[in-house]
Amino acid sequence: MTDRRPTRTPARIAYFSMEAGLENHIHTYSGGLGVLAGDTLRAAADLGLPLVGITLVHRQGYLRQRLGPGGAQSADPDPWTPEDELELAEPVVEVVLRGRPVRIRAFEYPVRGVRGSVVPVYLLDTDLPENHEDDRGLTDRLYGGDQRYRLLQEAVLGLGGLALLRALGHRGIRTFHLNEGHSSLLALGLLEERWGEKQRSSVTNRDETAVRKLCAFTTHTPVPAGHDRFPEEMVREILGDERADRLAGRGLDDGVLNMTHLALHFSRFVNGVAARHAMVSREMFPDATIHAITNGVHVPTWTSPPLAALFDRHIDDWLREPFNLRHAVFLPLHELRAARADAKARFITAVRERSGMKLDPAVATLGFARRATPYKRADLLFRDIERLREIAGRHGGLQIVYAGKSHPRDGEGQAMIKRVHHAGEVLGDDVPVVWLEGYDMELGGLMTSGVDVWLNNPVKPKEASGTSGMKAALNGVPSLSTVDGWWVEGLVEGVTGWSFGGEWREPSDDEDEVESLYRKLDEVVLPMYREDPDAFDRVRRNAIALCGPYFSARRMMHQYVERAYRG
Repeated sequence: MTDRRPTRTPARIAYFSMEAGLENHIHTYSGGLGVLAGDTLRAAADLGLPLVGITLVHRQGYLRQRLGPGGAQSADPDPWTPEDELELAEPVVEVVLRGRPVRIRAFEYPVRGVRGSVVPVYLLDTDLPENHEDDRGLTDRLYGGDQRYRLLQEAVLGLGGLALLRALGHRGIRTFHLNEGHSSLLALGLLEERWGEKQRSSVTNRDETAVRKLCAFTTHTPVPAGHDRFPEEMVREILGDERADRLAGRGLDDGVLNMTHLALHFSRFVNGVAARHAMVSREMFPDATIHAITNGVHVPTWTSPPLAALFDRHIDDWLREPFNLRHAVFLPLHELRAARADAKARFITAVRERSGMKLDPAVATLGFARRATPYKRADLLFRDIERLREIAGRHGGLQIVYAGKSHPRDGEGQAMIKRVHHAGEVLGDDVPVVWLEGYDMELGGLMTSGVDVWLNNPVKPKEASGTSGMKAALNGVPSLSTVDGWWVEGLVEGVTGWSFGGEWREPSDDEDEVESLYRKLDEVVLPMYREDPDAFDRVRRNAIALCGPYFSARRMMHQYVERAYRG
């Protein structure tokens, strides 16, 4: 059981997120959004911020992935037992949903910083015997169930999370940070607090302004389909007519509650998660002022042991001040090469244990790991299988490792996994290909530190940010990527990694990008890897020195403090 340390400092910032990657075995995350939330909380603890986190307990997790014959994915619950890991917080609060009270308790997880500071995170739980049977499972499944289940969960997060904070005594919070639109009903709770205190018969502009001064909102989704919308009839059924009436014109318009519109309406500060993503978000929401705070990764969490040992020898205080990674420009190439070989050996061992495939440590290894969904285009590399085979044969071989889960309702994402599996069967020993099942934080760390090149090819401009490439760069793994998301800011061509498919302004075209990808592999990346290892190691070193300091969660949190939390 995790040791519990009491919260001694009243929180001034409350961070709400539907998912949070706290530890690998605590199944409260599905992918990038949740892992980023975990890194945000860890960086806040490193800085000693007076911050508290709110999420859901997700007893059944997201999904446990199994890959069968032909790469067919099956998805089962991925349960964990919070009672075995965490301690219960004392208060139990109540929110009325579907016309009946739902009681909510919370488990507390202490996030400990590098200097000993603690950020408490509360995982909301409705599995109480006094709740109606249909309500006990509301906090069980991350992104599970139907649209009604999703709205109920978002009500528990926003309304229940606020009620819990108040019961814990956190009444001086100056900023409520909404991480994506899932927690937007928090604004309704704040509005009701003020409305009740003032004993008003209706909500006034002054009430709205007061709530707006308290909220900051981060949007992560550059495509309209990714923003939650609920029909008014469902909103009235779940929240009740009075609450629905208060939402009218404040996110509930034309018979639909748009959670992003609700958050935009009630937030004094709004940001996207990369400079390019902020541009796309401004086009999607032209009436909103949207800033850019580019994501970052928690350096102590994602630096592999071999690279950490190397940094310990050559870079002062890099754990507590990741900006010092700029000094990686002085790393001796032979020591970097040895650390990279150690990290790759650890990864190769993990691949053999997980899949039975034996990779060759001398052969260039591409890594691709992210959510399996169509715009990520995991199968782009295999559009011309014979050409890929020829390229690999010219340069001493190539081996490719994939990982990533597809949502159970994403049929095209699951079909993409099958296409990659089929390509691997066709290529056989000429180009070994494996898709590792069960992508999680542990495997993500092994992959981003163990491959030689990080492949990324989203359809532009649909990549909001993408943090896996940041983790790879931190570990001396350069990216080969279309220019979207964070790579618009991180790319120095041939210095920190490589691009293909034209500049960021140009829309994606599969045919042109495949041709560009093959040429870059054939003419630049693989020849350098095999024939000029010193040049390749200089790219590795540059990736650490130029990308590591800036794309850190510590820098990200400094920006949130200065721009979002002090507003």
